[in-house]
Amino acid sequence: MRVIYSEKHALRDAKTELHGGQLVPPFEAPFRAEWILDAVRKQGHGEVISPDPFDLSAARKLHDADYLDFMATIWERWVAEGYKGEAIPACFPARRMQANRPPRDIDGALGYYSFAAETAISAGTWEAAIASMQVAMTGAKHVLETGKPAFALCRPPGHHASIDQYGGYCFINNAGAAAQYWRDNGMRKTAILDVDFHHGNGTQDIFYKRGDVFFASIHGDPLDAFPHFLGFADETGEGEGEGSTVNYPLPPGTLYGKWKEALKDALQRIVDFGAEGLIISLGVDTFEKDPISFFRLSSDDFLRYGEEIAKAGLPTLFCMEGGYGVKEIGLNTANVLTGFEAGMKK
Repeated sequence: MRVIYSEKHALRDAKTELHGGQLVPPFEAPFRAEWILDAVRKQGHGEVISPDPFDLSAARKLHDADYLDFMATIWERWVAEGYKGEAIPACFPARRMQANRPPRDIDGALGYYSFAAETAISAGTWEAAIASMQVAMTGAKHVLETGKPAFALCRPPGHHASIDQYGGYCFINNAGAAAQYWRDNGMRKTAILDVDFHHGNGTQDIFYKRGDVFFASIHGDPLDAFPHFLGFADETGEGEGEGSTVNYPLPPGTLYGKWKEALKDALQRIVDFGAEGLIISLGVDTFEKDPISFFRLSSDDFLRYGEEIAKAGLPTLFCMEGGYGVKEIGLNTANVLTGFEAGMKK
């Protein structure tokens, strides 16, 4: 399996995260990619290559232009205005406030273009986000050209990045950019299956009214889990996208048996949709020891569901999303890839 990785991920090295009423070291940190790369190499998952230098043309089909311009300039603006810490939003457009006028003031702009306060912006964030998108798109190119699977070791992750907001450690929607690359290069229909513990609210937002990209997400019930305000079972798409979104919100303590039922249903719907390619938003924070999640999958379960994904028989790209704080994130990621490759041989 081709593995794509960029050392530029380390440029995203924020020092603060708002968690439990305190500013703590971020759960999403450079060591994540290093642990994952080490485990993937140990399990023998093919050549590791650097990404191609894709521009933002695909991202501009997913994200609002003003949002991308904001992200490209916010750190320099923050420093120029004399702030000493990292850029953290402190004011959001709440219910019954007008949310269609981006403020000129930097604090207002931060709140306008974000949906959560836990994600601080620091030096290097935007460059790392672009490199992460390039990792995903390079993987998409490899899969399209060869029909063989690829693992895009994206960092920062992307599935919470919506049309015009960042948050949940995400700035550009990497899986969305990969899907757009496939569409722009001849694939009629594609699918994104999000197996991260947290709902892929950004991916859903981007494709909710489109009928060419099927989106399925298996995640913690939004009533109990971040990002809370999207990902319910009655959200199925709008307009041309009606029926092209499916959500599987699951309760605290979910074990693999119940989780697997949702996975199999999602894969069948993807096949029925007529997808010609499959992108997996691969979060391994469904693990039983993950510090900010509440599912109970074991390391062996990641092997098992890798095999299940292979049964769909589709050209497949894995894009890294979440998984935090425990060394097993590397093992569990590699296990999914190992299981997938084993399933391809059956």
